[in-house]
Amino acid sequence: MRTGIADLPLHWGHAPRWLVTRMIRLAGAVVKIIVTEYGSSELIRRLADPFWFQAFGAALGFDWHSSGVTTVVTGVLRAAIDPQELGVAVCGGKGSRSTRTPREIEEVCESLSISSRKAEELKRASMLAAKVDNAALQDGFPLYHHVIVFSEDGEWAIIQQGMDVETRLARRYHWLSEGLSSFVEEPHKAVVGARARQPVLNLVARESEDARRVMVDLVGEGVVRLKRLVAEARGFIPLDDWLRTGGRSRVRRVVRYLKMPWSINWRAVERAYQLGPKRFEELLEVRGLGPSTLRGLALVSALIFGAEPSWRDPVKFSFAFGGKDGVPFPVNRDAMDEAIQFLGESVRMAEMGEKDRLEALKRLSVIRGGGK
Repeated sequence: MRTGIADLPLHWGHAPRWLVTRMIRLAGAVVKIIVTEYGSSELIRRLADPFWFQAFGAALGFDWHSSGVTTVVTGVLRAAIDPQELGVAVCGGKGSRSTRTPREIEEVCESLSISSRKAEELKRASMLAAKVDNAALQDGFPLYHHVIVFSEDGEWAIIQQGMDVETRLARRYHWLSEGLSSFVEEPHKAVVGARARQPVLNLVARESEDARRVMVDLVGEGVVRLKRLVAEARGFIPLDDWLRTGGRSRVRRVVRYLKMPWSINWRAVERAYQLGPKRFEELLEVRGLGPSTLRGLALVSALIFGAEPSWRDPVKFSFAFGGKDGVPFPVNRDAMDEAIQFLGESVRMAEMGEKDRLEALKRLSVIRGGGK
């Protein structure tokens, strides 16, 4: 399941080398004690929790409310975790490194003697999670960072981040294999962010079920038929006729659609037609079928067949502890307190220098105090 989304201020630059070295040392100690005492499943579960992940980054010495937490902490985990020792691996990264994730998964699975079937499942999970948050959920944060953490048993967590340069915000997405029933319908149990946006094309919302079904059917019609439907959909422009009628609610919906430029990748549509997907999840697996094509299919399904997708941003909660601007979503303080408490216990048990331990606990106490 997708376990959380976090909006964070976009910070440029890199963490200093001395800080990264210290973070690797501390992270290695904390990760080792969690796996030893609670098992790899607990580590993966914690990394999929946006509250715990954020607190973990702060305990290691990084800014609490910064987009850099994502890239630095996952990079630190890559360096700190030895798959041969712990049976846990971190694959992927920022920018071009994220595109090497499938190959890295294969290499790690081979070194840990993980079956080829599990390796394929991990690669598919990695691809689908990225496709959902980059194309099926169009919230204005195109992905630039993608990491999967997985165990020898095939359990996994995915941490990825998108960027909106205009607003200087980054949004982080957490996924967890435990309890996952669908990649394409309400795949999350908690969504965390700074603010909601409108409209957001949300094809994984429960309300988008009819739209998803019609979109799959549209691809099955073939390119020639779909081109005619696209032309018909474009016939809804301009809106003068709609404005002269009493159908104001429909006008508002159409206006929403037209604010979003869209086009169709016809080669991808032809490829999908040849593959014959039966479910929306299978449609997402088609190579080249990206955000613009999905948006076009969604608009045709709405304008021609009345299957309107959801325009609801899934953001529900915030990390922020309040401030002059006000935050539209409450802090989940119970979840935050539990995450900090567990992390504090892990730091106390971990093998590290007393100075490092005291500094990490002090940083956690500052976070806890800020939420009260």
